[in-house]
Amino acid sequence: MRSALFVPADSEKKMARGLECGADCLFVDLEDSVAANAKPAARQMARDFLLHARRRASRPLLYVRVNALDSGMTDADLDVVMAGGPDGVLLPKSQGGCDVQHLSAKLAVREAAFGLPDGATQIACVATETASAIFGLSSYKGASRRLAALTWGAEDLSADLGAETNRLPDGAHAPPYQLARNLALFAAVAAGAQPLDTVYPNFRDEAGFEVECLAARRDGFTGKMAIHPAQVPVINAIFTPPAAEIARARAIVAAFEHNPDKGVIALEGEMLDKPHLERARKLLARARE
Repeated sequence: MRSALFVPADSEKKMARGLECGADCLFVDLEDSVAANAKPAARQMARDFLLHARRRASRPLLYVRVNALDSGMTDADLDVVMAGGPDGVLLPKSQGGCDVQHLSAKLAVREAAFGLPDGATQIACVATETASAIFGLSSYKGASRRLAALTWGAEDLSADLGAETNRLPDGAHAPPYQLARNLALFAAVAAGAQPLDTVYPNFRDEAGFEVECLAARRDGFTGKMAIHPAQVPVINAIFTPPAAEIARARAIVAAFEHNPDKGVIALEGEMLDKPHLERARKLLARARE
């Protein structure tokens, strides 16, 4: 997924609009965007939306952001929304691989109960929303075959730290959040999960948003979360490999295939070795997706 748009589960209008905005994935939100007293109704609305959206010939991936494992509400969320057969569950405030395993066990029970294929429901984690979660980032590797994506969060983390802000005057993330970002990127790649960049809250700041998307792609993130439909086209454009880069990657792969006995080859005046080949293969894999 290049773009993952949050839509509140208690708004039929916003969920329906999300289907039409071109996002690769919708995160149907039962957590922060839904007030406590509205959650029971929101669960029913999310289930009904999933059942409706799954009947469409063309649709985005459908994930549900449940409430955190320590909230006491995760089971109630899953008992309702799993009847809708979501493609995945987004776990907020994850502390590490143990939380992924815990959620995976819960999903397996519901898959059996609702007649869903075993292991069909994937997991994405928001992995840096508390200070303690930073120290569990290395534990995602091997935690579960369900783990599809790993992202990071600066808003909840700044609240946990008691910080005045998580951004500098120029809009860039402050050093503690740069650290969380970078560690989450390493953790995702090490775990074989897709690294997703965090949200950009000021959806009216198009220039700043584009700069942050470009920096994320440059560093290795392969997608970004959105909080507003207007952000989706920018994300999709930036995280779709350009035609020139695809052509270059194909040339690199072809050059190594034509010279299987060489560890280093020359192409257009540049010396290339195995890391260049691996980057080219990953770019082509993203292009195919």
